Amino acid sequence: MYTTGKQLIDDLRVGIAFLTRLPMPHPDGANCPNFLRAHRIFPLVGAAIGGVIGLSYLGLLTIHIPTLGAGALALGLGALLTGGLHEDGLADLADGFGGGREKAAKLEIMRDSRLGTYGALVLLVAFAAKLSALTDLPRGAVLPSLITAHAVARAPMTFMAMMMSNARTDGLSATAGRPSIATAIAAAAVALTVSIVALPWTEALGSVLAAAGSALAVGILAQRQISGQTGDVLGGAEQVGEIAVLLFLAAVHR
Repeated sequence: MYTTGKQLIDDLRVGIAFLTRLPMPHPDGANCPNFLRAHRIFPLVGAAIGGVIGLSYLGLLTIHIPTLGAGALALGLGALLTGGLHEDGLADLADGFGGGREKAAKLEIMRDSRLGTYGALVLLVAFAAKLSALTDLPRGAVLPSLITAHAVARAPMTFMAMMMSNARTDGLSATAGRPSIATAIAAAAVALTVSIVALPWTEALGSVLAAAGSALAVGILAQRQISGQTGDVLGGAEQVGEIAVLLFLAAVHR
């Protein structure tokens, strides 16, 4: 996958800088020479984010914070860690698809930084779904479930960026270019490896299928609505995949 250790370190730096708010010096956006290559490491960064959320949730439970409160605080910490990057994409997606009649209007609404009714509603539903799934998981399943969900939900973004046309000519998704098929396969391999290490193989396979199916559904919807993908579409797909995996794993453990 990597010819040198330096490539791995460089891609980790880009992945951490792009997917989190942690200070990590790197060239910005599409100006980063290895931004596309770094897609392959996104699931690994996602796994680390899921681990932080899981450890914080379990830590809060050990000091007797009520389950719902602990779950809400842990999910809030996760949003703080990532800057709500993908949540913002999901909200913009909902506002644009729900509020616009034609492609141009949908894209214009999605570009607007203000939160609309559809965006607020979808964020409430998403948070409630994640909180419900998290607090329903047995304590022993919390950490592997969150690690897996955050890893496998980020891999389909690379395939969508590679396979779908750009819905607009500007923005990071358009200016950065398309990841290669090798990068997409590498991202899938990393996500699959994380899930297999974290979970029994049947749960790992179900998680991968849940994330892939969710991304496919979002991709089909985006193609019909705006004839392609944007950064908001990719972020929205990540959130839907994350929710699908958590709900699947919570259902398995009921």
